[in-house]
Amino acid sequence: MPNKKNKNKKKHHHQHNNQTQSHSAVEHNELEEKLKNLHIEENGADAKPYRIDVSEIYGRYLVASRNLKPGEILIKEKALAIGPCVSADPVCLGCYMPVTLKATQYRCPSCKWPMCGPQCRGLNKETGHIAEECELFKRENTAAPLTPNASPVKVKNLYELVLVVRILLKKKLNPELYDKIMVMESHLEMRKQNPELWSHYESNVVTYLRENWHLAEQFTSEEIHTVCGILDVNCFEIGQNLAKARTLYPSAFLLAHDCCPNTSHTDDPETYDIILRTSRSVRKGEAITLSYAYTLQGTLKRRDFMQAGKLFWCCCKRCSDPYEMGSDCSAIVCDKCHKGLIRSTNPLDQEADWKCDKCPFRLESQSVVKLLDKINNDLESIDVHDIPGLENFLKRYSGLLGENHYLLLSAKYSLCQLYGKIEGYLLPDLSLEDLKRKQNYCQDFLKVIDILEPQLTRLRGLIMYELHAPMLMLGQKLMMSHLMTQRDFGKIIKEVVHLLKESAKILKMEPPGSAEHQMGLAAEEALEKMGVQ
Repeated sequence: MPNKKNKNKKKHHHQHNNQTQSHSAVEHNELEEKLKNLHIEENGADAKPYRIDVSEIYGRYLVASRNLKPGEILIKEKALAIGPCVSADPVCLGCYMPVTLKATQYRCPSCKWPMCGPQCRGLNKETGHIAEECELFKRENTAAPLTPNASPVKVKNLYELVLVVRILLKKKLNPELYDKIMVMESHLEMRKQNPELWSHYESNVVTYLRENWHLAEQFTSEEIHTVCGILDVNCFEIGQNLAKARTLYPSAFLLAHDCCPNTSHTDDPETYDIILRTSRSVRKGEAITLSYAYTLQGTLKRRDFMQAGKLFWCCCKRCSDPYEMGSDCSAIVCDKCHKGLIRSTNPLDQEADWKCDKCPFRLESQSVVKLLDKINNDLESIDVHDIPGLENFLKRYSGLLGENHYLLLSAKYSLCQLYGKIEGYLLPDLSLEDLKRKQNYCQDFLKVIDILEPQLTRLRGLIMYELHAPMLMLGQKLMMSHLMTQRDFGKIIKEVVHLLKESAKILKMEPPGSAEHQMGLAAEEALEKMGVQ
């Protein structure tokens, strides 16, 4: 997708508003009533721990109907529609596992789209590659451009079409399900006012489907644009064990956004059902929230991402605070005094100057964006398994970025997972220095996660599990070298037990079959070996 920031809206800092832009007031009320009826019909009016509410800030959103405890399951539901993510990475149309475009790759015998193999579990399933879709793809020879030499942009544009077509086909194949999707907000009128966004979809999706795939007689341009809008505003990106897909769910799309959400969600690797639970306590009447953006990004990038895809400027508590609620993960070291940190003078204005907290030095926001893009490109150019490369990245930029900066945290998170797991750096072979590095990176990361995604969140569980091993091994080595007292070692054992208990509690809530669930079982097994019940 192109960068769709609308500079004319830089002063318009509104919260997420799901209220219909493309319907009259009467049509809007009808949609609201239809949505509530569908919801009650499926879930029961009194059975759920939440209710649908409407406000000027959130539009339609979910509110806790009683006090909720951490870890309560709020929603578990099947996908209404599922398809490949919008990326340049080819995936199987049945199970969404990675595939290639090489000549040796297995392809559907009929339509010739790449598939994982003839026994794909998604073949002829509603969650995968169905016969009607295959017939269309075969008739229009849609896979022809998917050659080994295809450009990433071409591949991305083709895979983007798959889920759009799947939803359009449901209009005839499953009208009831199609109606449930059409209740979702598309922000069609707002999208029309964004020339870059509208042009992208008009050219790469709407015109392409109507002319190249000959769907003009079946679907109007507005119908296709509406589906594109619904997907942009409401879809979830999911996937377990290397699979990657995007989906629409009947109720989960109603959750309001917050950059420090009170829920955590995952998906079942077998069924793609979404499982959404509270990550912390939620008071009765409080909005139930999730984050539409990656929480471990700075405010500039998060807000730009949400404006581009969801068409709103976030004004949540975190976005409003230059210190990001104490996480301070956007701060940059002052290039003049080298003592202060530079932060935005107004985080709710994307073009506000950034100022040092120790001297008068100021920096224009565009200079900050260019600097962050340069550093991010540098990080992305490093191979994902290159420990020396990532360590070198930290050395080069630690004096330029604040200690909790999200780009440093991203590198540290990779290193947390690499140390102890790849050839040359397996756990028994790690030096004291490497063990200490892994421990420090885990602790740095956990400190920020405890602010932004506290309590029962998957990321917190993962990093606590990663932290226990270097902490235990360091303690053991120092004890054997007589560099640590028995008492201090006892404190370490106590902390390791806490980390394992907490990570087991969190990760075992993940669906069986997922890597996270397996890690939760491993944490539990480690406790048993330590003699802890």
